[in-house]
Formats: sequence, structure tokens, C-alpha cells
Amino acid sequence: MGEKRYYEPDDLKGWNPSELLGNPGGYPFTRGVYPEMYAKQLWTMRQYAGYGDARETNRRYRYLLDQGQTGLSVAFDLPTQLGYDSDHPLSQGEVGKAGVAVSCLADMETLFDCITLDRVSTSMTINATAPILLALYIAVGKRQGVPQEKLSGTVQNDILKEYVARGNYIYPVEFSMRLVTDIFAYSAKHLPKWNTISISGYHIREKGATAAQELAFTLANGMAYVEGALSRGLAVDAFATRLSFFFNAHNNLFEEVAKFRAGRRIWARIMKERFRAKDSRSMMLRFHTQTAGSMLTAQQPDNNLIRVTLQALAAVLGGTQSLHTNSYDEALCLPTQKAVTLALRTQQIIAHESGVPEVVDPLGGSYYVESLTNRLEEEVWEYLKKIEDQGGAIACVRSGYFQREIEESAFRYQQAVDRKEKVVVGVNAYASEGQGDGDKDREILRVDPALEVDRKAFLSEWRKKRDHQAAEKALQDVIKITKKEENLMPFLIEAVEAGVTLGEVCDAWRREYGEYKTP
Repeated sequence: MGEKRYYEPDDLKGWNPSELLGNPGGYPFTRGVYPEMYAKQLWTMRQYAGYGDARETNRRYRYLLDQGQTGLSVAFDLPTQLGYDSDHPLSQGEVGKAGVAVSCLADMETLFDCITLDRVSTSMTINATAPILLALYIAVGKRQGVPQEKLSGTVQNDILKEYVARGNYIYPVEFSMRLVTDIFAYSAKHLPKWNTISISGYHIREKGATAAQELAFTLANGMAYVEGALSRGLAVDAFATRLSFFFNAHNNLFEEVAKFRAGRRIWARIMKERFRAKDSRSMMLRFHTQTAGSMLTAQQPDNNLIRVTLQALAAVLGGTQSLHTNSYDEALCLPTQKAVTLALRTQQIIAHESGVPEVVDPLGGSYYVESLTNRLEEEVWEYLKKIEDQGGAIACVRSGYFQREIEESAFRYQQAVDRKEKVVVGVNAYASEGQGDGDKDREILRVDPALEVDRKAFLSEWRKKRDHQAAEKALQDVIKITKKEENLMPFLIEAVEAGVTLGEVCDAWRREYGEYKTP
């Protein structure tokens, strides 16, 4: 990333630190969103986890909490993300494979068994079905005696990046945006400690974007969400204080640090100058970071421990608010208990043994890092102007502009690897003869195929036992209110409490709005 062999004062000629840096905790937040950062409170160590059924995942959560994890992060299986119950024909072969299967209130209750929701912060990586999963979470809190205002955490709720990079969308853009902003409006009144969206660059980067593209496309999506909320009549400072972001930490340590610093500065300016936010919290780019899954290799998988350590260090040096460190075996399987423990220990060693958290923005003022931050900022503003000229993020999703840009970057990266211009240790350089032979006895986590059979039987019994009239009425109420301007969240909470399943709600919306088709 560095264009020169060394950097000097001339590289920052005309650079005004009081304008471009400020102090930590003050506009434009380049140096961090809080004055003391980790010296006062460490980042949240939030390991992303979920597999099999709710009972298995609950055991993993309780293990991680016992090991010192400070927040939960829920991975849902593919059917749950796409709005299908575990017994739907299209769920076959995918139940519990890439995350935990959740179809009804009993699943969510089991998932958080013996975990009191006012004592833990929970992040849920869910998008197309986000309002239903949030409704289930609220319902579990009520059953535990925890009022909504005490629930803390995040729902990803970022549907635009699904159209761009990940593909787990269901409905057309307009209805999907309505679901997003319903969560904004409901949470502003009832969930003061809840982050209503995690605007995600992570999956954009995993798809093959550059650091500048990750930042630009994510911030453009963020602007679209702000505009959507404003169009619903919400005041900017009523919802913008609870917006959060989710970024990738890649291998180039200094580029990643600069990316996080530039992102804070750009977002602060957007919120202050474009959207006229008055509350300084509305200008803060608060973010979760996950180390780069796409950088993990199946060849010599132990090398991934070193990659993850460097990526985690970049996130901490860059001022993240919470962090997930990938497990070294994730290129082979879902994380084993040994691997996930080492991933958590990586964060704990950085936190308690490296000395890095003792100083806020320790790389601030470096000729190189400040030059890199400025250069990335310039690239991002150039992209934002191109996006604006095309009509904004939603127009760029529909036209395929984002997708084309990312695909071209991914192609260039792969060409560089194939030509060995980009070295990947253990893959195109330093590969061992008979590579992988020593991994024959490596522990692999596999989901038992019998789980799917058990889930079908469980859901059949669930539907038999519920109050049919109450469930049907609650579902019909959701359908009726969907056609009006009223907020859907209160009706979704009533529906899941009456025993309506996630798939039943999603199928009703499919019948009403259809499914999105890629251009």
C-alpha cells in the first residue's frame, strides 16, 4: 500500500492536526470515539457462534462466557436467514449447518437458557428476517422478566449489502427497506440500548472489495438508511445515535488501521454537514470488527493463527468497539472448541499483555499512517461522488455497479495470487510436500444429519400444541398491518408469542410482495 520506502514531514505538508485529528472522543473522531478508549474499558470480545440446534449452541455460548467472552454473537443457519422453517422442503440439507436453527419462540428460549438478557449484550447477524428475530429476542426477554429498555445488543439489519455481496435477501428493495426502518422507529421508542443496524462492510470485503471500496460502499449504504429513516418522518438524532457499523480486518496492518481512522472522519462529516445532526453521538462511527475469513487457508491451517493475530491487532490499533477473531480451522469446518478458545485467547493476550490498549490511537501522527489515512479518505470521497452521481446506493444496487466493481477487484487480486505477485504463505509459496498429510487426525466439527429429522418432529409438535385460533389471528394481524403505514414490530412480537413461526410470517410476506430477482 505504501507508495514510498519511507515517509517524512513533507508528506504531511499543509496537514492540520487540529482540523483532521482533533482529540479522541471529539469531532471528527479520527483518533477514536471515546476520550480514554481501552484505558477505561476494553472492547467487547464477541465471538460469532452458532451451529446445530439451540441446545447445542447454548452449550457453546455458556462455555465461551465461562472462558471470559464479554458478549454474544449469534450465527443463524441458512434457512433461518432466508425465512424458512427447519421443516420446509428448501431447508433440506442446510439445517444447523452454517449456524443455529431458529424457527419459533421455544428455539429462542432454549438458545438463551440460563443466560439472563439484561446481563449480556447480544449481536444477531440477521438481515432479511431481522424484525422477526428481534421480536423473538424481545419475547424471550419478557419471559425472563427483562423489560425491553434493558436489552442491549445489535441486530445486523443491513439488507443492502445482501443484494451487493452476500445474497441472503428475500423481498424487493422497497419492502426490505420498510422492515429496516420499522426497527429504527420501534427501537427509538422502546429499545434505548439497542443498536438498530450494523451497516456491514465485512461481507463486501469478503466478496473481493478493496479497503477503499469496503469503506465507500458501506458508508453509501449507511447514507441510504439515514435517508430512508428521514423519509419515514424520524428526526436524525432520534435514531442515528444507535447506528453501528461492521468492518473486516485484513492482513495489511497499516492499511486497515488507516481505513478505520478515515472511516470515522468521513462519517462524522457526512452526519454533521449533510444530515445536520446535532448530537455528537450521531456523528460517531462505532463499529464491530471481524478478522478476514477470506484470508484463512485450508493449506497449513495453523498459519491462520498468525494471520488472525495481525488482523486483530489492526482492529485494536484502529479503535474497534467490539471484535470477533476467527478460528484457525474455519477454512476446514465450523470452529471446534479448541480453535474457538485459542481465537478468544488471542484477543485476551492483546488486551492484557501487549500494552497496546494503554494508549489511545498509538499510531496517530505517524507520517506513514496519516498519509495513508488521507489517501484512503480521498479515494472514498471519489467513490461517494460517483455513487451520488448515479442516484445513490439503492440505484447502484439495482444497476449492479457495486457488484461489478467488487468482482473486478476480486479478479485482479486472484490474478496477482496466480502470478505469485501476491504471496500467500503455504499456498503459492512455502508449500510443504505432502501438505495436509499431518492434518488427517485433526478434529473436525460436523453437524449430525439426524438433527434435521429431530427438528421436523419438534416443529410438528409445536404447531399441534399451540393455540391455533390465537396463532392464526396474530398472523392475520401481521398481514393486515403490513398493508398499512403502521409499525410492524408490536404485531410481530404478539405473533411470535402466540406461536407463529418465522417461516409462516415470511411466507405471508412472500405471497404479498414476491421475491427479489437479481438484475
